[in-house]
Amino acid sequence: MRVPSVFLPVFLSAVLTTSALTVTSAAAEADTTSPPAAVDVVYERANFGPGTREGVKGGHTLSFAAPAGTISYTDALGTKNWEYARWTGPERQIGFAATELVASWNADVPTGSWLQVEMRGRNAAGLTKWYVLGRWAYGDEDIRRTSLPGQRDADGTVSVDTFVAAAGKAITAYQLRATLYRTPGSSVTPVVRTLGAMASAVPDRTTVPVSPGGIAWGVELPVPRRSQNIHEGHYPEWDGGGEAWCSPTSTTMVLGYWGKWPSKEDTSWVDPDPNPEVDYAARYTYDYAYEGAGNWPFNAAYAGRYGVEGFVTRLRSLTEMERLIRAGIPVVTSQSFKAAELPGAGYSTNGHLMVIVGFTATGDVIANDPASPDNDAVRRVYPRANFENVWLRSTGSGGIVYVIHPKQGHPLPPTTPGLPANW
Repeated sequence: MRVPSVFLPVFLSAVLTTSALTVTSAAAEADTTSPPAAVDVVYERANFGPGTREGVKGGHTLSFAAPAGTISYTDALGTKNWEYARWTGPERQIGFAATELVASWNADVPTGSWLQVEMRGRNAAGLTKWYVLGRWAYGDEDIRRTSLPGQRDADGTVSVDTFVAAAGKAITAYQLRATLYRTPGSSVTPVVRTLGAMASAVPDRTTVPVSPGGIAWGVELPVPRRSQNIHEGHYPEWDGGGEAWCSPTSTTMVLGYWGKWPSKEDTSWVDPDPNPEVDYAARYTYDYAYEGAGNWPFNAAYAGRYGVEGFVTRLRSLTEMERLIRAGIPVVTSQSFKAAELPGAGYSTNGHLMVIVGFTATGDVIANDPASPDNDAVRRVYPRANFENVWLRSTGSGGIVYVIHPKQGHPLPPTTPGLPANW
């Protein structure tokens, strides 16, 4: 099951400290002589050369070349007609039996265009139907950016942005399909720059032993700090306001690290605010069906509008996280916990996003946690064992992350040798 990408905290104290923390979680005391069940995960980027093209030009990117047909689409903005062009990718083998799949993408969809992403899987009984994993637009004037609730059958369901296979119906292969839409008769050219899928099987485990590390101990990246809580009550039409904006706030911090925030002109509509880039991100990541700004692929796609690559995957351990931090790439993580399970947090949450920016000299996790009273309080240090447990266990997100980085100048480091590539 997908952990909700929203932040519903219960604050236990007004003063939060990160000094002299004691690791008391079951994870710290777990018997590490027997290795835990392995997380199966693979992330693959689509190659737009192969596949079936209907009105699209494929290659390094996927672009609208000529209409393959027209459709009528109705949402809260009314009924409109659209031309479409489509690419259907070839079937890709996963390499194991996967129980979940999350697609993510980066696309240039100017005004007058939008994008739909779908997937279908192959299980022991054959091919599933096509499931819609998102309808995406940069703005909110052509369509309402949305996931598609109610997609459930004998093969699986879509939980907001995640395909979840039904019991006994794990998938061993999948296909992706991208459909580009534009105003009929226009010359607007939507382009998909990247499209990928993370397939995974997270073992049933409530505790996760701490992983070894060391390659990024003592490394802290200068990621700007942003608190979601200083935006409490702002623009309640987008998920109730800033208190729920952990995901766009985290995405904003990483984009700021790369120097990719919206301009003053872009944010001119925001009421006087010390950090209008957070309000802006909440608006343009908002999922009108989910009624929240925590849709994982929508945050990755929002980041992509600034020319960086953003995608959703799972990491297997903090050892893997250290590979990215050492390469200078901060990582957004999703986790849930009770206050006692993560010393130094001071709150409980059923699903929360934060940015991992480094590690202390002894391997503890340095996080920019947006669930803080102000920007200065955002930097936190969390005990390694406690953090790893609440992040990786199956009752949480199972290690979900957003990876956001420029392709030029900051390439991804090598993945873990001997294991399927998960970035």
